[in-house]
Amino acid sequence: MSDIIYEPLKKVSIIVSRGSLDGIYPGLIMANGARMEGIEATLFFTFFGLDAIINKRMDKIKVATVGNPGMHMPTFLGAIPGMSAFTTGMMKKEMEKIDIPPIREFIEMVNDAGAELYACKASVDMFHLKKDDFCPQVKDIISVGKFYELSAGAQIIFT
Repeated sequence: MSDIIYEPLKKVSIIVSRGSLDGIYPGLIMANGARMEGIEATLFFTFFGLDAIINKRMDKIKVATVGNPGMHMPTFLGAIPGMSAFTTGMMKKEMEKIDIPPIREFIEMVNDAGAELYACKASVDMFHLKKDDFCPQVKDIISVGKFYELSAGAQIIFT
């Protein structure tokens, strides 16, 4: 028997960098789970992960079928026109069966539960975006330095 004492996790900072369903949902699920356990949660959206919080894009997120080894199919099949839409539709139906909400609703839910959402300033500048391009749950557009400051004492998770 070990004498190691583990401290309970108190804070997580989750980085969402991919703009596909399989890139966005893990961060939202982890943030929601953290809040349900009383763990402080921060979400930092960067690069294509910004699509999850951009008003015009967040309802149109698809599954990445090309070059996605998790699809268990040859890349050329993923490139067939309509394959991404078909796969996305199938995945959304399965998620609905187990009560996983659409991205917009999930973002509202984690925000209402107390998670804080931030957009990466470098990515926002690179893509020529503005604060009003984002859903209202985005608290601010911050630098990586500010993200690290907010993440002091947190476990940082990259999804």
